[in-house]
Amino acid sequence: MTIKAILTDKQLKTKAKTEAISQLLLDNKIKIEEIIEVAKASKDADKATCIEAIEFATKQQPQIASLACLQFVTITLTEKAPRVKWESAKVIGNIAHLYPTKLNDAINNLLVNTEFSGTVVRWSAAFALGEIIKLKTKLNKDLVPALEAICSREEQNSIKKIYMAALKKATM
Repeated sequence: MTIKAILTDKQLKTKAKTEAISQLLLDNKIKIEEIIEVAKASKDADKATCIEAIEFATKQQPQIASLACLQFVTITLTEKAPRVKWESAKVIGNIAHLYPTKLNDAINNLLVNTEFSGTVVRWSAAFALGEIIKLKTKLNKDLVPALEAICSREEQNSIKKIYMAALKKATM
């Protein structure tokens, strides 16, 4: 079954579509670049489903993500649809350790999303930024103080906890 066939199948719910696409990827029946190409040409709902499939797969096998995948989800962090933003952030959190020297643009876009009105977008940005600072790269020189400032003004305790746990690990 193709990605487009899965996305247009009216009998499948969104979660089933996500699982089907991610399973094709995990089983090496499709390449991540194919999902990206379909996502680029899709409307927000299908784009988000494609990115969620990538997120699901990279949680299990981060190494399947290419640099092109990182670049794609870095760009989609700036889209209007909240689900696209939060799924993109989660992919970055899953794969950041593979590309520690290629994260500048992702960090900038994630920092913008820390100010988003939606809690899930802010939570996902916190997750990704937390994973990045745990890498203990030279980026932490500027990133740690920025996250401390964000944490101090964040109102949601669930999001604050993500920052505090990551900051603790990054400064050990």
